Amino acid sequence: MIRTQRISEHVLKAVIDRPKALNAINFKTVDDLETLIATVRSEEQIRVLILTGSGKESFAAGGDLREFHAITSKEEALDMSLRIQHLFIELEELPCWNVAFINGNAYGGGVELMLAHDFRIAVPGVKFGMTQGRFYLTPGWGGLTRLVEKVGRSKALKWLGKAAIIDSQTALREGLIEDILPGENLENELLDWVEPFTKNDRAYIKTLKEGALKYSQERLKALAAEAYPFADLWVDEQHINRVENFLNKQK
Repeated sequence: MIRTQRISEHVLKAVIDRPKALNAINFKTVDDLETLIATVRSEEQIRVLILTGSGKESFAAGGDLREFHAITSKEEALDMSLRIQHLFIELEELPCWNVAFINGNAYGGGVELMLAHDFRIAVPGVKFGMTQGRFYLTPGWGGLTRLVEKVGRSKALKWLGKAAIIDSQTALREGLIEDILPGENLENELLDWVEPFTKNDRAYIKTLKEGALKYSQERLKALAAEAYPFADLWVDEQHINRVENFLNKQK
């Protein structure tokens, strides 16, 4: 579930509201994000979209393994991956600024989601986990391509190969995120951070973003290519067994 709040004339805040599931992304969340993107695209007054998670524990704990575990064929896994990839590309291409406000820990697909934003800002003390390898998966939502773009090939491979979990200071130092808020009055700090981005209209924002992105066919091919090994690994026994072991421990 996604709930929204207009926090100023030009700023819309959207919240992934699944605190009991650590804001894990399920099919309903995907549906709601698609609706959110369509809404934001149509509302000219929105110049900044902020996406965050409910509560203080998690921004997004990746894909909802309990729900996604119902996907049992490579074709279904591929369809799911490509659908979410398309969603994240549409998020990148919005004619407004979009900011991932990392209010709690981000793991796996949650990191892939935040990487599809223009900017990433965090609260003190949160953790970022490139943990897909713990479930015998590679990133399937565009996270490999975007992580390489953010921090470089070797660092991206190191973090993913080790299924590393890093703290917010490391994330800031290594260029994974853009800022850490002081954390004394988060609502005001968040609004102060995004307010300078509201000074120009969407025609200007769109022009600037398109100039910076300059999508090439090679980049789009690289993003799409992630879906195929992801789908192969999804039906591998090692992935299935690791997910089942994880879910059994959660009972």
